[in-house]
Amino acid sequence: MSPLHDRIGLHSWTLDTTPLADVLRIAREAGYNAVELRHVDFKRCIEAGMSNEQVLDMIRASGIEVSCMGLESGTIFARGDEQRRLFDSMDKMCARAAALDCEVMMVAPGTNPAGSLQEAARNFAIGGEIAQKYGLLCALEFNSRHPVVNRLAVAREILALANQPNCGLLIDTYHAQCAGDGGRAFEDVPASDIIAFQFSDVPPGPISRTGTALDRLPPGKGVVRWREVLQLLMEKGYERYINYEAPNSAQWSRPPAEVAREGITLIKALLADATAAARRAANR
Repeated sequence: MSPLHDRIGLHSWTLDTTPLADVLRIAREAGYNAVELRHVDFKRCIEAGMSNEQVLDMIRASGIEVSCMGLESGTIFARGDEQRRLFDSMDKMCARAAALDCEVMMVAPGTNPAGSLQEAARNFAIGGEIAQKYGLLCALEFNSRHPVVNRLAVAREILALANQPNCGLLIDTYHAQCAGDGGRAFEDVPASDIIAFQFSDVPPGPISRTGTALDRLPPGKGVVRWREVLQLLMEKGYERYINYEAPNSAQWSRPPAEVAREGITLIKALLADATAAARRAANR
């Protein structure tokens, strides 16, 4: 079996309507090796009356690792006071990640008015410098519904312009498939540039280019070419977590433990299939 079987994380957005304490417990009981957390998870706990240290203690006490931390969205195209506020927020999130021994920070394009790739690269580089103070890595996600940062090639150009040694890419199977970058489309991306990976499936039919992507499906339930994707990830020797991020209002109406178990069961079956197919090909 691929070692990826032992590095599967549950993204908290998949169980968005479930309190964080329950998400942590469910992830552990379902057999996940880690969780991917977001800025909003901390925000909700603090608004409910917890201190920052109490939230950290709760996460530590859960007995599950944190694979990745998502920042407050919008840093890539932030300007002026908003830019300063978001970089301050990033500094706080990086401190939280370091306190939890989490290595990777996730940077999403956000909804601020988009500017040039040069502007995005400058902000990404500054974010990388903030993360570097804490010994962390910064992963840029491309979003198929963003007006600018919507393809793998665009994210790679931003990464090259930023030229920050602790920065790299996040590949998300949903956005890759929706953007036309599915399957083995990331074949020429250096392995060292891939520092985070998220997975969910894409429904068949027309691809939406607007709104929040809340139609994500469990792996194997849509049109993602899983064998191609997972075999390539294995070939590249990807060594970090793969995180199940499948926000969907229909999923949120189901028992959260059932949703979590389904996700890990299906991805393990797909990993086994990809591994077996690779072995058969090697023995021909």
